[in-house]
Amino acid sequence: MSEPINSRRLWLILLIALLLVLIGSALASYVQTAGGTVEIKDVRFIGTNGTQMSALLYIPAGVTAETPAPGILAIHGYINSRETQDGFAIEFARRGYVVLALDQTGHGFSDPPAFANGFGGPDGLRYLRSLDIVDPNNIGLEGHSMGGWASLAAAATYPDDYRSLVLEGSSTGAPFAADGTAEWPRNLAVVFSEWDEFSGLMWGTETGAQVGSSAKLMSVFSTTEPVVVGQLYGSIADGTARQLYIPRGTHPNDHISTEAIGYAIDWMQQTLEGGNGLAPSDQIWYWKEIGTFVAFIGLVLFLFPVGGLLLQLPYFGTLRQAVPALKGATGVGWWVAAAISVVIPALTFFWLQNQGNQWIPASAFFPQTITTGIMVWAVGNGLIALILFLVWHFALNRSSGATAQNYGVTWSVGKLLKAALLAISVIALAYAVVALVDWVFKTDFRLWVLALKPMSFLHFHIMLAYLIPFAFFFVVSSLVLQAQMRQTRPDGSPVSLWRAILVNAAILTVPIIVMLLIQYLPLMAGNPLPLGEPLLTIVGIQFVPLLFIVAAISTYFFRKTGTIWVGAFINALFVTWYIVAGQAIQFPL
Repeated sequence: MSEPINSRRLWLILLIALLLVLIGSALASYVQTAGGTVEIKDVRFIGTNGTQMSALLYIPAGVTAETPAPGILAIHGYINSRETQDGFAIEFARRGYVVLALDQTGHGFSDPPAFANGFGGPDGLRYLRSLDIVDPNNIGLEGHSMGGWASLAAAATYPDDYRSLVLEGSSTGAPFAADGTAEWPRNLAVVFSEWDEFSGLMWGTETGAQVGSSAKLMSVFSTTEPVVVGQLYGSIADGTARQLYIPRGTHPNDHISTEAIGYAIDWMQQTLEGGNGLAPSDQIWYWKEIGTFVAFIGLVLFLFPVGGLLLQLPYFGTLRQAVPALKGATGVGWWVAAAISVVIPALTFFWLQNQGNQWIPASAFFPQTITTGIMVWAVGNGLIALILFLVWHFALNRSSGATAQNYGVTWSVGKLLKAALLAISVIALAYAVVALVDWVFKTDFRLWVLALKPMSFLHFHIMLAYLIPFAFFFVVSSLVLQAQMRQTRPDGSPVSLWRAILVNAAILTVPIIVMLLIQYLPLMAGNPLPLGEPLLTIVGIQFVPLLFIVAAISTYFFRKTGTIWVGAFINALFVTWYIVAGQAIQFPL
């Protein structure tokens, strides 16, 4: 028989999961509204060429048309969304500034394509200035990474409509943004972290710590000597002020750095009039991050009892089969298979993603280049793993009597459809939780680069295109984990569920962890990334926790159904949703 299902335990876990979602989201909402003193509105407005733009508008208490406040346009970086700027937006709003946290074009809920209309920066600035609660002559711009270029595009389009600008992990002279000079942009602060992965692209230096010696930066600062960190150059009154800050951290770390956020606060307080003067060191944003992470944990936990309870229904109960007798790899063969499972994904991580974007350029069918690259990497590794599995089966394992039933792949069309329906039901209920939290609390589910949010109708359409290739990968992945790599105790009984999850998680995540160590250990020792690829390296960070979740789902539902299908289908739906909702759309749909 499949593993028994304890109804009372499942209901208890479901209650705990929902409480985690509720408590985490309520905490996040309380923090981002500064205890109810800041109103947050989800706004849509029409930008250039009829492009619908999306943003979160933070309005401090007491700000009205009669008592307008300084405004700040806060813009996220590439393949992020408006929520990524929460740390900055929360702290600016706490200090009395009206904040517009913008979705760049092609990101979040703003219309595609990405990069269009100055990344959306000019439209964001124009909208912010149009609000009667904002002092139009007292506006700051803050952008991280590509959001810095969006801010520069706004400053170039409307050179008289802002007072100061903070570039976080960004630079002047990037594509679509003008080169900086001693006079432009007005009152510029550069916050560039010591271990920023993009120092070469942004400032032409090997490391972030060397940015002060960049000829490009020295030109912007109007000096022939290396720029001194923390020294004020030029004049705030004349609009020629310049200051360099170098916090300790990486490029994505700027989002969760009290130091980096504090520097942005400091510059806005120096260059904008008004605000309440709250010290830059007085920060609470990280409690919001803790809250959304607690909610994320609750949502992931939610998947297991919901699936287990649905399996108790008569309709889905037929999916429950005995966990098949193990006919997997053992001894040295197991370790060889594990090593191959670790080495190949690591070796192909950059190459297949880059090749994927050359083989499959952005189109109406596959409109997200980063998602397409991940898809090609996943499908490529799925094909390699399937071929190796079949070679192992026919050359070594079939002689021991192994059959499809031992591998958990017995199926009929009816049961496959039922397994797919169960997976859709589980993810639909999880999506309902995410949508409800977004509606009630205006928060998503995240920790740093790990982020899950609702989709637009366009995202749903895009998700359907990517779903089948990702489903192929997760079917093959589940086959390898549950058939070839499954372990038993010496007496033949299954190992504990937690041990099985941890072993499978190690097989899936170690390739990414090794790649990250190869990249970041030299970087933090003062050297450039040895393999290059800063963007894909950062993309890889989120796959460590995400693949842990994949291993847990695959293992749990294999134990409950005796086959790989339900877990593989849930993973395909969950991960495709996760990736598509968080990526930029490069094709003009």
